[in-house]
Amino acid sequence: MDDGRVKVTKFQVKTVDCDLLCVGGGIAGLMSAIRTSELGVNVIVADKANTLHSGSGSSGNDHFQCYIPEFHGQDTEAVSEEYLHAPIARARTSFAKPWLERSFDVVKLWNGWGIPMKYKGGWEFAGHALPGRPRIWLKYAGGNQKEVLTTQALKRGVQIMNRTTVFELLKDGGTVIGALGFDTWNNQVIVFQAKAVFIGTGGVERLYPSSTPALFTNTPMFPFNTGDGRAMVYRAGGELCNMEYASPWAGPKYYARAGKATWIGVLRTADGRPVGPFITKPDKVYGDITSDSWPSVFDDYMGSGRGPVYMDCTGASDEDIEYMFYWLRHEGNNGLLDHMAEEGIDPRKHAIEFRTYGLGVRGGVLFDVEGRTTVDGLYSAGDEYGGGMANSAIWGWIAGETAAKEIKGREIGNTRLLREKIDEKSALLDSIIGRETGATWQEANMALQHIMSEYAGWIRSETLLDQGLRNLSRLKEKALKTISARNGHELGRCLEALNLLDNGEMVMLCAKERRETRGRQNRTDYPFANPLLDRVLAIKKEDEKPVLVWKGKEL
Repeated sequence: MDDGRVKVTKFQVKTVDCDLLCVGGGIAGLMSAIRTSELGVNVIVADKANTLHSGSGSSGNDHFQCYIPEFHGQDTEAVSEEYLHAPIARARTSFAKPWLERSFDVVKLWNGWGIPMKYKGGWEFAGHALPGRPRIWLKYAGGNQKEVLTTQALKRGVQIMNRTTVFELLKDGGTVIGALGFDTWNNQVIVFQAKAVFIGTGGVERLYPSSTPALFTNTPMFPFNTGDGRAMVYRAGGELCNMEYASPWAGPKYYARAGKATWIGVLRTADGRPVGPFITKPDKVYGDITSDSWPSVFDDYMGSGRGPVYMDCTGASDEDIEYMFYWLRHEGNNGLLDHMAEEGIDPRKHAIEFRTYGLGVRGGVLFDVEGRTTVDGLYSAGDEYGGGMANSAIWGWIAGETAAKEIKGREIGNTRLLREKIDEKSALLDSIIGRETGATWQEANMALQHIMSEYAGWIRSETLLDQGLRNLSRLKEKALKTISARNGHELGRCLEALNLLDNGEMVMLCAKERRETRGRQNRTDYPFANPLLDRVLAIKKEDEKPVLVWKGKEL
């Protein structure tokens, strides 16, 4: 009986040359590819899915963080403060000036390419906003953004290789000279030889259980963004920072989707009391920013027996409800809205229960204001660290400019001296797909999620983290020996599971080192914020061993 398993003894290896390899075809990767190509650089974008539909921007977006002089005026100090210190912000001080200078340029660029950045002829700023403070989140109709950016990349001669999972960076000495990929359609190992690499694989989903644990893909962001870039940079010796901090999201219970700032209602308890101090009736301009300021509000209310908490849009006008529906669809909530219509759930009449969607990872690849990482020849931007649609677009563009300037005169990397590593990694793929029996990627992923939630979840301590690291080590060893795939598609999922294991290790090691409670790092054995630890914690690998480095307060 044919079970679809591909029988192999050795993969065919194909070598591909380019000036710049962009790993990941999300917003940051495409913007980097477009800009670098404009500056005369030969670019390949390798995406494990398809650039038309991949990444956290795959189904659209409706918020773009920007400064527009004709709307905000010339008081840039107040706007910069909002960019740096708004409840949802993750910005670094050094990034404020380039953001002020470049964000409007990108808005105009996107609008000219065909992504509607205006609403009814004007600039519409709403959501993620505090009364009395500058509004810096532009509402835009981003449902077509991936199609538009893909078209713009192809127009400039960018080569796009879809269904190509890049799984390892290649270094000559201390410099990245390429990467290894796997073509899931043709079952080929691809050796990319390049002058430089841009890494932009997005955030980390599926490290912790979803609100419906049996459904891996019920995540607020793209479920196949699995921290691949973080894991590859870690293994290549690059620095990552803030990996200990959790990043929860929230929205309608059991239907994990982004877009909480698009809902215009008030967060209330069952007896109708607002849970926050910001608004008392639906407001399409501000919404209720309580969950940005207090991310654990839904869990706190449930844990104390005061919950649930509801999103209450009752009392809003029909016009405002249609306004909300319009933006929710551009945020990728079509399925949710269709389900509500089928079930007769009407926000005009019914409050909707909200909840937290587990944990994500706030930290990531450390890159500077021009997109350089701590590894020579490697650039990054977007959700690899910080992220958000605007920052991904702006710093993808900036990193493209930096790469184009710095790789001029370089030779394309020669990977012949790395044949031993290439053969070793090819053999790993061969063993995974060649096993007649073994654990599935789902089993490995589920085991990891249980370990992360139980030992490095909302509650953390030295003893929990020590045991979690021991369990994680055993799981990783077992996964490398037993995980199996029947075909190229499943092999890609197995590589994701292995990358998630590396992400889990970084989270636990950093959480153990930060002996304090700060933000979403909750150490029960150190229940206070230690002023001496108000610094950035970085992690990297040296000689195959993790090294933790305390850095300055600002990066």
